[in-house]
Amino acid sequence: MNDAFMPHLLYATSLRLAAVPSAVSNSRMFIRQTLQHWRVPDYIDVAELVVSELVTNAIEATGITDPQPEWTEITAEHVIGVQLRINDARLYVEVWDGSTDVPIRKHPDDEAEGGRGLLLIEAMTEQWDVYRSEAGGKVVWAELSLAEPPKPPPLPSMPVRTQGRTRPPAAPVGDMASTALLQRVLDGLLNTP
Repeated sequence: MNDAFMPHLLYATSLRLAAVPSAVSNSRMFIRQTLQHWRVPDYIDVAELVVSELVTNAIEATGITDPQPEWTEITAEHVIGVQLRINDARLYVEVWDGSTDVPIRKHPDDEAEGGRGLLLIEAMTEQWDVYRSEAGGKVVWAELSLAEPPKPPPLPSMPVRTQGRTRPPAAPVGDMASTALLQRVLDGLLNTP
């Protein structure tokens, strides 16, 4: 059979969060639950570390860094998107934020309390980069190689979302996040050998 016609395994799921400090722990929980469901638990620890660093950077770029923000401070512009994707035997952790500023890898000294996030990501993943979306903002992504593609997860037994009341109201920033993350998936598929 010709490899050009072999279907590619693709899993993708995403989450929108308010860009506040609690988004870090929520994104780790999202990673853990998703990778358990996708039957790739061996990659949870590394993916949680990666998403923690990327979400922290996104919050610093566009969010509210106060650990106890007032709800009135959070506006539609304080949104980040987290996406987890498996394409064949590659796992991608992707975080969208509305800033176009590219994160800069720092070289902190031994006394520095921060600035090591991108160095950790670089050491723990195959590669990372920034994807600039036509919709606006940026997606910072990191790639991990899986030992083998995952086996398909069991059919969902979760409740089905009902159209209407369960969706948050549409907002321009949320639409930008969705569009940017979907563009990243499509571009990734187009560039798959």
